[in-house]
Amino acid sequence: MKKIYGVVVLLLIITSCVGPKYVAPETDVSESYEQYMHDTLVSNQDTIINLRWWNFINEPSLDTLINEALAYNKDILMAAARIEQSRAISGMANADQYPSFNMNAGASKGATGSFGNNSLSAGVGMSWELIFWGRYRAASEGAKAELLASEYGLRSIQMSLISSVSNNYVLILDLKNRLEISEKTLSSRDSALLIIQAKYDGGIIPQIDLNQAQINNAIAAGAVPSYKRQLAIAESSLAVLIGSHPKNIITNKETLDSMNLDIDIPYGIPSALLLRRPDILASREMYHAKFKQINVAVAQRLPSISITGMFGGSSMALSTLTGSGMAWSAGASLLGPVFEFGKNKRRVEAARASAKEALYKYENTVNQSFKEVEDALISIQTLKLEIKAKQMEADAAMNAERLAKMRYDKGVTSYLEVLDNQRTSFNAQLGLSTLKRQILESYVGLYKALGGGWLSAEEEENANNENQETKE
Repeated sequence: MKKIYGVVVLLLIITSCVGPKYVAPETDVSESYEQYMHDTLVSNQDTIINLRWWNFINEPSLDTLINEALAYNKDILMAAARIEQSRAISGMANADQYPSFNMNAGASKGATGSFGNNSLSAGVGMSWELIFWGRYRAASEGAKAELLASEYGLRSIQMSLISSVSNNYVLILDLKNRLEISEKTLSSRDSALLIIQAKYDGGIIPQIDLNQAQINNAIAAGAVPSYKRQLAIAESSLAVLIGSHPKNIITNKETLDSMNLDIDIPYGIPSALLLRRPDILASREMYHAKFKQINVAVAQRLPSISITGMFGGSSMALSTLTGSGMAWSAGASLLGPVFEFGKNKRRVEAARASAKEALYKYENTVNQSFKEVEDALISIQTLKLEIKAKQMEADAAMNAERLAKMRYDKGVTSYLEVLDNQRTSFNAQLGLSTLKRQILESYVGLYKALGGGWLSAEEEENANNENQETKE
């Protein structure tokens, strides 16, 4: 028996795990984004790791909406439920490594000819797959990796949610701004149209001037309901993001002009991105989980030894069940595949291909993340210059519109000059509003591309307290 035990222990050591060993994927990246830094960004390695969205755009109404979204958004709640599911599955996979115990009891009554046949039994059984070639351990590690992936997935959804709420919020401010511009323009053109109509009725101006004034007035009149419609749709979308029914979104009189368009954003080296972005971490853990399935598939090609045991008793009557002597049994079995027409081999190949797909997805996620950072950086840099130019254009166009109207009233120029300057001024103001929204969206995009940061002030405080305790 000692020799048998020795052989079993030796087999356990030798065959504790089969298949390839997992190695975390490495990605060759450059050390920095110096070509995009210039005067736009501020380098601070600590702040890239600890970005605070509540100080990012610094709008009280937006902060409230983001907090509501993080608490009540349905996608967040579903992701949290998936984490609970993954945690339970991980526990199930881990339990497979250990022996299982069960109880059984039975009773029967029958007769053969003139003889009665009564039987009672009760006992406790045990079964354990003794040599499993690391299959259950690999499955357990894979399940834990999937759990981590689901947790990182929740973080990724939270970052995306913060970005979506922020973008919808600035879109609402943009639409409100464009609606205000359109209403002011319509009011001005309504007044001008009354004057033009009176001049035409008095025979002072030709009909073409009246028609041109009517066209310009209709353009502004059409823009007002268009922006009202877009605004209502944007508010409904934001309401759904915060887990609510469609409703009007209160912005506390904040406007695009009141928001800071010149925010210092920290950049980070790619290694920090690899450690920070939740979608990168999630895809890495999914590759880990898929890789472990290779070990499971390889182990399934090899034989396994199972041991079983039972301890209990049986009797012809309940009163003598415990006094009739106890019964026990022990046994072992060897089970392994012999020939299944290449099924087990194909299972290993499928697991390898699945792991390779997960690796490619990880590498693609890394590449995509760097692209998002670069796109956001260059957008911020160029939009600042574009806004500066558009602001000059809008100021000049509004002044030219005022001067053209004065010249026309004095009979110095034709009404065509007034109309042309009105259109230019209207379009320049709308374009400036759009650019201001776009640069705020680029800031939000960079925040997301850098992996986000703390989700709440409480989370940051708890982390700082833990770090302080660790140092002590």
